[in-house]
Amino acid sequence: MTKASLLSSPSGDKWRAIGTSRRAGILVPLFSVYSKGSVGIGDLTDLKLLIDFCQKCGFSILQLLPMNEIGSTFCPYDAVSSFAIEPTYISLSPLPFFEDKKIKSEIDKIKRSFPAGSLYVDYAIKDAKRELLWEIFKKYGNSEKAAVRDFVDANKYWLEDFALFKVLKNHHGGKPWYEWDDCYKNRDRDSLKSFSVSYQREIEFQKWLQYVAFKQFDDAKKYAASKGVLMKGDLPILISRDSSDVWSHPEFFKLDFVAGAPPDMYCAKGQRWGMPTYNWDAIAADNYRYPKEKLRYAENFYDILRIDHAVGFFRIWSIPADEPPENEGLHGVFDPADENLWGEHGRRLLSMILANTKMLLCAEDLGIIPKMCPLTLKEFGIPGNDVQRWVKDWDKKHDFLPPSEYRELSVAMLSTHDTTNWAACWENEFGTVDEALFVRKCNERGIDYESVKDRLFDPKRSKHGRLRWLESVASKEALAHVLGRPENEIADFINMYQNTYLEKEKLWKHMRLKGPMREKSDSDIVEAALKITLGSKSIFSIELIIDYLLMAGILKGDPYKYRINKPGTVARTNWSLTIPIGLEDLLTNKICGKILKLVSSSGRLILSKVAEPV
Repeated sequence: MTKASLLSSPSGDKWRAIGTSRRAGILVPLFSVYSKGSVGIGDLTDLKLLIDFCQKCGFSILQLLPMNEIGSTFCPYDAVSSFAIEPTYISLSPLPFFEDKKIKSEIDKIKRSFPAGSLYVDYAIKDAKRELLWEIFKKYGNSEKAAVRDFVDANKYWLEDFALFKVLKNHHGGKPWYEWDDCYKNRDRDSLKSFSVSYQREIEFQKWLQYVAFKQFDDAKKYAASKGVLMKGDLPILISRDSSDVWSHPEFFKLDFVAGAPPDMYCAKGQRWGMPTYNWDAIAADNYRYPKEKLRYAENFYDILRIDHAVGFFRIWSIPADEPPENEGLHGVFDPADENLWGEHGRRLLSMILANTKMLLCAEDLGIIPKMCPLTLKEFGIPGNDVQRWVKDWDKKHDFLPPSEYRELSVAMLSTHDTTNWAACWENEFGTVDEALFVRKCNERGIDYESVKDRLFDPKRSKHGRLRWLESVASKEALAHVLGRPENEIADFINMYQNTYLEKEKLWKHMRLKGPMREKSDSDIVEAALKITLGSKSIFSIELIIDYLLMAGILKGDPYKYRINKPGTVARTNWSLTIPIGLEDLLTNKICGKILKLVSSSGRLILSKVAEPV
């Protein structure tokens, strides 16, 4: 697309606001960083240090994962509110009562109990920090009473219900709302009114927390603007079943179903996310106020907004809620069921969103995508995602596309928050197939997996559930011979084989690296990979901070452990990864100058706001 076509698209006003220059950026989960002032977890004041890091490296976009309040799984895409900010991110140091000796002593105690720089966040920090904030609120909560009142009045749509929801949840020992006493579960007006009177102070505390978080986040946004850094947010398409949104407006959701994704070559059983799907007819009958309010609030913090699972606006994989969890996403159906409705359904919802926000939209359009989705995104001027490991000619050459063939209207990247980082992919995934998927396909054909695996795959180079092809399986005919099936019966096996056999060797050539291929990743290999996405014609190149730190040699040991999330799993290692360097030290690390040179040579430097390198 030409710049003129972007400006004349339905997103034209958004492009005019930020410009159509090619930009580089970085994706940083706030929980993954820390500073000397952090208390157990990265906080909203740390955003300013991240913005300084962006300026020093030549990045003009700072992307965050969803900042919404998280629930028991700590997953930001399964939040308890589409609006409320996670209060654990509140920074204590800017608060006017920070120097209170008793409070300062408590802060020092929490810091000792939850030291920064561990590999994973200990989310017990949530309770510790909340208890301290409650003590602060009781002593100083009236210090900005008028400002808090104005904030509450401006956000009545969601804040009243959210604060009540939080206190009711505490009252019920943390149980989900659908296990509460009937009068509260079903929102009996008199019962809720009586409860609100009895627990007025606790409800005011929840509102105050959101006011403080809003104020600090808004301050960080203004700081980013002063440094020429655009803030990119991520508003989840779905919301937790146990959320204020669903409790407040159950009519907006199909509670008999849960969302997920169908099986693919990376998730053999598909995915079951657990969040309910939307009743878009009911939302439309309310003139779409619910999504409009979400957009209005997000605009306080972001210039750009990532549309999570954009294809879900066209159709979403819908799994019966009573389906056994171990089946994951195997037995779902698409909603709407009629494929002929998908295009208009997506266009209608995306048009509504575009008409009700000033933020530039970007779309996560990965996975099994019907053609009308990327076509509509292109028509609307909305960038999709081009992830380097999947930007391939899947049908003919079975090889990686050069940077010049990336979509111009896209965000180029090496990895996502749901994938392994690039080095872990290099060492464990390129040239492999998913073992669970291969086993399932064998079972479907009556092929004894145990009898063929050692004739097809190298056990020394297969790990983390990935099977690396033996080089001796040098043709599809050889594959068919081992499987004992004619080629016309194993087309899916052949497709997997053709797209993964010697894939690592192909990528080595693609990166123009010299000498024999190295199995282990190193800084030179990561840098070569980064040059592909930075050098692509994609309008944005935004990388996980992990992938840049791999180039710096800061991350030690098996890169597989530096993963943000493994889809379809609930584990302590999900959504808790912490980088092993404080932000102050990162700002003085020589990697800043190295990144700046890469960004500059790629033509993505926005010159007016770049700081001098260290």
